[in-house]
Amino acid sequence: MLVVLRHPQFRKLFTAQVVALVGTGLLTVALGLLAYQVAGGRAGAVLGTALAIKMVAYVAVAPVISALTLRLPRRLVLVSADAVRAGIALMLPFVTHTWQIYVLIALLQSASATFTPAFQSLIPSILVDEEDYTHGLSLSRLAYDLESLLSPMLAAALLTVISYHSLFVGTAAGFVASALLVVTTRLPRLATPQHPAPLLKRITAGAQIMLNRPVLRGLLAMNMVVAAATALVIVNTVVYVRDRLGGSNTGVALALACFGFGSMAVALTTPRLLARVPDRRFMLTGCVLLPPGLLAAALPPLLPRPAGAIVLALTWVVLGAGTSMINTPSARLLRAQTQPADRTAVFTAQFSLSHACFLVTYPIAGTLGAFIGLPTTAVVLAALATLATTTAVRVWPASVPTGAEAVAAAGR
Repeated sequence: MLVVLRHPQFRKLFTAQVVALVGTGLLTVALGLLAYQVAGGRAGAVLGTALAIKMVAYVAVAPVISALTLRLPRRLVLVSADAVRAGIALMLPFVTHTWQIYVLIALLQSASATFTPAFQSLIPSILVDEEDYTHGLSLSRLAYDLESLLSPMLAAALLTVISYHSLFVGTAAGFVASALLVVTTRLPRLATPQHPAPLLKRITAGAQIMLNRPVLRGLLAMNMVVAAATALVIVNTVVYVRDRLGGSNTGVALALACFGFGSMAVALTTPRLLARVPDRRFMLTGCVLLPPGLLAAALPPLLPRPAGAIVLALTWVVLGAGTSMINTPSARLLRAQTQPADRTAVFTAQFSLSHACFLVTYPIAGTLGAFIGLPTTAVVLAALATLATTTAVRVWPASVPTGAEAVAAAGR
């Protein structure tokens, strides 16, 4: 997998991604401490609102910014987004009211919604070889998983010698380093139309392409499967461990590590498996794993605590593996199903629409978990994942080609 780092352009961009992820991880910890200082016992509500703002920015802002910046150089778009993120990170330590947190988070996440799709759409033009691109996707997935595990530990270590306000400086430094790496990287020139369509059509172009192609319609359904499983883990792990199983904060971290371990294990093996197994079969296997995994998540609160802890750990590994089987190859489908001129719009649509699924599953996981219990919540999410899996199978028939031949057929 590491052989892909021999490509100098990808190596620099991957390093930019990693340092930006470290900065984002530090921001997550610092933001929680800031919310507690500003809001006290209402910190959870503040963070929940901030998460909702993040998702709205990802869903609503990404397509608009992508359309507005269609003809701008990618370097300018990426560096500007990093500059905005760094500036906002430096402003956060001076916040004294919750509304200020909301405004700054909305701006920061809008910048992230600008950076991420533009960044992802560049990689297919850098790693032209299919095998190299698959290795690059696996490495990128691994970076996300490692960040979720290592950034909290790094933040904990730093907090032994500095105040949490200084974590925001580390966040800004990560974004500045990302911008410097982008500036010094020779980026490919992406194709853009000579006469761009009207703004509204540009905003919706990526979504229309996805809805018009069976393979990408299948991916849209798979996004909901991923969102159902991920929402249960992100929203309710702390409730499972602390409230139902009598565990500690360390137990919460270990449970999340089990989810990350399952995801990383799949990311490491994906290039070899996709060399032997078609994308559709591989991704649908992940879809088929997740509903039983969600049903198994109903068991830990009903079992004795030691047995419940073991079942929870194994279930979280399965859920991590299943989500990674869908997430890791998804960009391969986007590249295979698009022409260079459409790529940024389609990557942006996938970014936006996949996060829209979380606007459905996060409230289900949180509200049902609080009012009707974790077992019923797990069953509801399993039913939603099953429905989405069935939809994916129906809208992406096995007879439909995945690669460039499908794009040519769609254009005729």
